[in-house]
Amino acid sequence: MGEFGHVYKEQYAVALFNSVRFEIEGGGGPQSQLLHRKNPLEDHSIFSGGLFQYLEGNKKWRNRFVFVADTYDVSFYENKVAHERGLHPKGTINCAGYKALTSMEEYLDLVSTSLPGVKAKVGSGPFVKGATQFPLILWHPYARHHYFCVLTEKEQTKWHAVLQDCVRHSNNGLSEECRVQTPAFTDAVRLHRQAQGHYGTWDMMCGGPPQILANLVMETLYPELRNLIGPRLKGKIQQRQRNWMLISEAVYKQVLSQTQAQYEALVQACEVETPRLDAALRTDMDQIITSKEHVSGKIRALVLPRAEQLLRRSVQPYVSSILEALMEPTSRGFSEVRDVFFRELVEVSKNTLNGGGKDKLGEHMEKISMLAFHPVKMQSCYEKVEQLSLEGLQQRFDVSSPSVFVQRAQILMREQMDNAVYTFEQLLHQSLEEKDQRGENLCKTIQCCQDRVLKKYDYDSSTVRKKFFREALLQIIIPYMLKQLAPSCHPDLPPFQELIFEDFSRFILVENMFEEVVLQSVTKDIMMAVKEAAVQKRHNLYRDSMILTNSDPDLHLLGESPSVDWAAQFGGGDEESDESPEGCGRSKWRRRQVVSMIKLDGMGPLPYESCLEGLQDMFTEMHGRIDVEHFMVHGYTLTGHCMTSY
Repeated sequence: MGEFGHVYKEQYAVALFNSVRFEIEGGGGPQSQLLHRKNPLEDHSIFSGGLFQYLEGNKKWRNRFVFVADTYDVSFYENKVAHERGLHPKGTINCAGYKALTSMEEYLDLVSTSLPGVKAKVGSGPFVKGATQFPLILWHPYARHHYFCVLTEKEQTKWHAVLQDCVRHSNNGLSEECRVQTPAFTDAVRLHRQAQGHYGTWDMMCGGPPQILANLVMETLYPELRNLIGPRLKGKIQQRQRNWMLISEAVYKQVLSQTQAQYEALVQACEVETPRLDAALRTDMDQIITSKEHVSGKIRALVLPRAEQLLRRSVQPYVSSILEALMEPTSRGFSEVRDVFFRELVEVSKNTLNGGGKDKLGEHMEKISMLAFHPVKMQSCYEKVEQLSLEGLQQRFDVSSPSVFVQRAQILMREQMDNAVYTFEQLLHQSLEEKDQRGENLCKTIQCCQDRVLKKYDYDSSTVRKKFFREALLQIIIPYMLKQLAPSCHPDLPPFQELIFEDFSRFILVENMFEEVVLQSVTKDIMMAVKEAAVQKRHNLYRDSMILTNSDPDLHLLGESPSVDWAAQFGGGDEESDESPEGCGRSKWRRRQVVSMIKLDGMGPLPYESCLEGLQDMFTEMHGRIDVEHFMVHGYTLTGHCMTSY
């Protein structure tokens, strides 16, 4: 951490320089045509319901009420009453770095990689015997694993979609609004890993800075501990795996607590220096830029010929293949977003025409409003991009897995869906305020707003995808080029630092300028490749020449408007009414829920959304008092509405 702290302080000053320079000189890309909602999940939660959870302490399954807040943290409580009373949860899971699994076979494959040479037989389980045939497992390479299960496949599908969304959201990287801390931190992590010989993409760049730093420490520490402790573990395979996982969890907890404290101290030290650095930058900005351009020109003369030779020989032949692998599934995913949005609006028009016009509009629009954050409805979109494969290219360019690009594309798809929904809401609400409409006129208004939004979606979708493709290509190619060029270029770089005035040396680093030159060498080829791809109609991309600027100025006046509360204004019902009791107010545990409650086929809602309590009542009525938990723990599985022995 001491070495990382030094790199972070260097990168903090460079990031501050870049931020102030951007502020002074300005800049920006194409203007978005759709509106953007600032706080889309305000007064909403994602999902809640009953799950069976495995407690490792007593090796028993217990029913828990699980609540997924707008932060996407997963909290579990003794029961729903405890949650509604605002009691502290039994535990909370931050899903960064986790994988959501639905089969024990998948889980065993991952567990087997933790201790080389130790592989349990499929079906035996490491140390957990599933209570039902529908498991839900959260797996992490270092942290505690969490085991849940449900009664039906329908529940499993819905919960899995929710948990995947939690993982996706938590892995989405650091906030771009922090224009100094975020680039300083990400560059420091990248440079630190490069110093260790790791140049490619990294799956564990997820969560907040302390979690990322803990993952960084564990990347080196974990193999060392495994080689030291692994051979000394005794007992059966399952016991050795369990003991190793407990050790890994304990070490990770300790590392995380230390990185949390040290990162906070590091940020505080940098913030104390910020006013002085900022004042120096604003005073000497012109001289700093001139000095940087002078030194950068000399580095370019040294590096550029070598970079261009490497580019022609080892990169250019593969650019089109990489781009094609990225574009096909991503474009299908964004196309599916458009189709889902269109289908939902068709349903709104149909239901509005048949169900009482504006009187029912609120109910239908409430369902549309949170469409982007409904992981089950968005699942068909996410599945399209999950087909992304870089097979054959991964090893050459040191790409650990395509998951980094898959999750980023999925987040962009969700953002575009919400932008489309929010823009449609604002346009429709404006039209309804201007004049009273019913029946066919209302349907025509909905149709008009829909067509207007879809045109804007097509443009924004193209812009967002092209930016994603460019960034993905850079993420794949630049680390490869840096790794190839480092041995020949790095020995020649130190003398360039002497050309920089001492007063400016905090803001101009030779290593950063070397990477900028490499970036510049490949940018032209990447821009050209993406531009050529835009000509192919099958990808539904706009040409760069087709720029829409201020094409709808009146629309952007609505951009500052709050989200429309359709239920309040038009009297729409709330399909989550049984999840949000009357008089719930705006308290965090009774917000409107994005995903509707699971209802088992042929049965009404279970009391407290608790499967165990519902089953207990059912069996009490049929056979007198039966301890359902006794059956759960002693070798019986719940399947549908009946019990069968193993």
